Amino acid sequence: MIKVRFHKPDGTLDKEVEAKSGQRLLDVAWAAGQPIEGACEGVMACSTCHVIVDKVDFEKLPHASDEEEDLLDLAAHATRTSRLACQIILTEDMETLGVRIPAGSKNWLYG
Repeated sequence: MIKVRFHKPDGTLDKEVEAKSGQRLLDVAWAAGQPIEGACEGVMACSTCHVIVDKVDFEKLPHASDEEEDLLDLAAHATRTSRLACQIILTEDMETLGVRIPAGSKNWLYG
């Protein structure tokens, strides 16, 4: 199991959940009630599932594709460690993954 830590925009811990290898971070975030919209439902056609990955964990992830980088250019509050949650697949070699939900994120479907 992988411990996924969701942090609020101010950096404080909001919730820690356990997830299985092979799960997509977007699905884990939805199940954890995080304010990530994912308007395109994970087909990488928007940037509404933007998260900021902890620096240590960011280095462990595969590089973002050119398409993902293009969408991150449109994301509000993007940083060097920004990624789209729909493009992060949890793997067995991850013990933990920490992400921060950017300020202004809102899941319009669930309030």
